[in-house]
This record gives sequence, structure tokens and C-alpha cells, in this order.
Amino acid sequence: MSGFAENRSIATVALVVGNYDEAIAWYVERLGFVLTDDADLGSGKRWVTVTPANGQGARLLLAEASGETQASRIGDQTGGRVFLFLETDDFARDHRAMLARGVEFREAPRHEAYGTVAVFADLYGNLWDLIEPKRRG
Repeated sequence: MSGFAENRSIATVALVVGNYDEAIAWYVERLGFVLTDDADLGSGKRWVTVTPANGQGARLLLAEASGETQASRIGDQTGGRVFLFLETDDFARDHRAMLARGVEFREAPRHEAYGTVAVFADLYGNLWDLIEPKRRG
């Protein structure tokens, strides 16, 4: 009825990074993501994606900044707001594992009407929520 395909999803989100390899290392070692693509595109560009280990949700395209304008956005793509939301089925387990791996949380975990959540920063300072949504029923 709308004229659009019924089966669509947001598959990839670009994240401007300072360096491909340091970003890959951080997301794989600190968050437990999996490197899903690393293809040479020529001229120093690469197609680099990481995903949560279970492969669910959108991929992150780690896009190395090209030029001053892009470099100025590293770590602040949303003007200081939380940018990405890492959803989990066990907040306590993942919070402990992330702390043990050196992830910097900006606040203590809190319980909200929508679930358990805490803000953390990635290696460049982008803000994320680790969130376990409240179970319905």
C-alpha cells in the first residue's frame, strides 16, 4: 500500500574513526564484536565492518576520516548525545565483561521504565547505551 518493500531494515551505520586498525582492535577486544569485512578499496580506503558476536542488529562501518571536516567529527557525531545503543539480554554479565576489558562507563547502571541502562564511551568518545530492555509480560 505504501509503495515500499515490506521487508526493509537498517543494515549498516557508518562510524567515522581515526584509524581502521585501532578501531577494529577496540571493537573486537573491548566489546567482543566480530570483524565481518575488511576489503581494500584502493587509495588507502577500506570497507571495514564489525558486528555483535551473534550477528544481530546493524553492522558498523568503520570509516576512517578523510580530511579535516571528517576528522573534526570523530568522537562527536551526534553533538554529545548518545549515538548508538548496544542491546543485551543480560546487562550485569555484559557490564562486568566490558569493565574488565577497560570500557569507560560514564555513569553507574540505572533502572528506567524501559530497562536497565548505562552510558559508555568508545575509544573516540562517542557515547553509547548498554541496555537490557525491560521484558514485557
